[in-house]
Amino acid sequence: MRKLTYYVAASLDGFIADPDGDFSFFVLEGDHLTALNEQHPETVPTAWREAAGIEGANKVFDTVLMGRGTYEMGLKTGTASPYRHLRQYVFSTGYSGELGEGVELVRTDPIAKVRELKHEDGGLGIWLCGGGGLAGSLLPEIDELMIKLNPVVAGSGIPLFNREFAAAQFRLTAHDVYDNGVAVMTYERR
Repeated sequence: MRKLTYYVAASLDGFIADPDGDFSFFVLEGDHLTALNEQHPETVPTAWREAAGIEGANKVFDTVLMGRGTYEMGLKTGTASPYRHLRQYVFSTGYSGELGEGVELVRTDPIAKVRELKHEDGGLGIWLCGGGGLAGSLLPEIDELMIKLNPVVAGSGIPLFNREFAAAQFRLTAHDVYDNGVAVMTYERR
């Protein structure tokens, strides 16, 4: 069965973006980027892959899941199909705009769709790249958390998980700390 990984940047106080969805306050330069791009090259948007020196096949993921807010952040920069090298799904019941080439809109139950994707034969992993609300909905199906913990306190914004209280246990399986203060923490569901 395929695995769902929530791979996302977060502040020390647990926010993935400011209240408007902007994440430019995170550490966007440094030694962590080289390592992460090498380990997970498919998480670099298609338009930036060449500039980042990324070529070749995907290593870890072949599918990306986005909430509407995450997808719309790309649209603001003119990117309607941010990960053309992956199968792209946007989850929203209210989105009515145009979709980029290769982007599929899912209006139905996110858990049902993820279970369908997980049971596909073969393939690589499934990457949940953003959306605190979507992550909150999908928490029961998340197998792994990879949090790029940035050395910044946001104070408020979009939380890692936007949902009612429901404790879920994970265990730390790996961690890397970089010179610029970014720590990548990997957890698996208990």
